[in-house]
Amino acid sequence: MLLLSLLVAFTLYSETPLVQSHYNWSPSSSSSSPSTFQSEWRPARATYYAATDPRDVVGGACGYGDLERTGYGKATAGLSTVLFGKGQICGACFEVRCVEDLRWCIPGTSIIVTATNFCAPNYGFEVDGGGHCNPPNAHFVLPIEAFEKIAIWKASNMPIQYRRIKCRKEGGVRFTMGGAGIFLSVLVSNVAGAGDIEAAKIKGSRTGWLPMGRNWGQNWHINADLKNQPLSFEITSSDGVTLTSYNVAPKNWNFGQTFEGKQFGS
Repeated sequence: MLLLSLLVAFTLYSETPLVQSHYNWSPSSSSSSPSTFQSEWRPARATYYAATDPRDVVGGACGYGDLERTGYGKATAGLSTVLFGKGQICGACFEVRCVEDLRWCIPGTSIIVTATNFCAPNYGFEVDGGGHCNPPNAHFVLPIEAFEKIAIWKASNMPIQYRRIKCRKEGGVRFTMGGAGIFLSVLVSNVAGAGDIEAAKIKGSRTGWLPMGRNWGQNWHINADLKNQPLSFEITSSDGVTLTSYNVAPKNWNFGQTFEGKQFGS
């Protein structure tokens, strides 16, 4: 069983836990994530966190690691259970705006964030109390740098509206190689278009296309000896679009390296 550790997060009036380690994903569980794209705005609430240590930005339930190094920066969000969809939603993009509070909202502003983390429920509190991320609440936890673009920080737990939009990313989809021996784990990041991946395949120069399983978040894995072979990837996003990138990793690829493939249209 994977252990969850909490990213220490604080606001002036409340605390909202973010998962810093692996999120246990079950392929047999149904996803309750939002539909792929939404033209209409939906209600939710948002709190913020301020990292007490620079290392606090590393980790998260989607597996992206250091968000600065992987290109996500502070334009990110942790999502409550009803939005997180057992990890399927990782990589999706949302537009968020502050509403219904003339005192604290910054008028005419919105932000675009990528889902990179899970806000764990706290069943020791009621849903309208400290259990901000308890079902059935739709809740976003934002870095304070993002929160302050739409609301004054003293607002704390704010009513917002959100809608899912297409992601726009610079460069191609990135494939980061992890694992050891015949166990290969690939982190798929910097995904444009729908942003979230629902299926992945890998191909060596001496193999056909091999389906990969979702390990957690956007980490995909396979048990196969693919060393000393150039590698190709086929990924399918949640809106059903498939992208194939041939010979992404060269024959002499190694664990810990990141390679760039093609990119979805945005």
